[in-house]
Amino acid sequence: MSNSTTLKVVSVVISAFAIVQMALAGDPDILSDFIGPINGMIPDGNFFTYTGFRVLVGQNSPPSTFKVLKATMAEFPALNGQSVSYAVLQFPANTINPPHTHPRSAELLFVAQGSLQVGFVDTTNKLFTQSLQAGDMFVFPKGLVHFQHNADASKPALAISSFASANSGTVSLPNTLFNTSIDDTVLALSFKTNVATIQTLKKGFAP
Repeated sequence: MSNSTTLKVVSVVISAFAIVQMALAGDPDILSDFIGPINGMIPDGNFFTYTGFRVLVGQNSPPSTFKVLKATMAEFPALNGQSVSYAVLQFPANTINPPHTHPRSAELLFVAQGSLQVGFVDTTNKLFTQSLQAGDMFVFPKGLVHFQHNADASKPALAISSFASANSGTVSLPNTLFNTSIDDTVLALSFKTNVATIQTLKKGFAP
């Protein structure tokens, strides 16, 4: 086999492998048009309708703290098997969506109102940041740690995020680290500090 033929074969194999990996990257494919109600009822138009975002229409004032309204398969069962979901992020002035990840999907964020400072960290620990204005979009790659911050001291911000999964999952780093039962010594060693500091941090997340 000539070198050029070998290169072609290797290229085809690599391309096929990449396509398979892409196909496996999202939610599993379903073998029907949709997944109906789990109670066995025959679906109608109501099953494919979600009204949970109506509270945003005509809203006179933003919430007092950062708030997320979700439309995932948990809130909107018709999304099961469709590999899509939404979230509306409401940021009062000077609030943050703390560092977190979505293990099952990238996030495509659209700023509808106000401005946001956003960023993510890749697997080489490089930070990518941007200042977004209303009308801008930003993508957070799947599984990478990212954040959004409304740094404006007086104006709220509103953003809409779309996901390529009916249940992208959210792992909040502060909550995961300081509001679970991970041993204080493990955290102290990991953060190169002492147990007393870790316990002080944990108090901020106590119910």
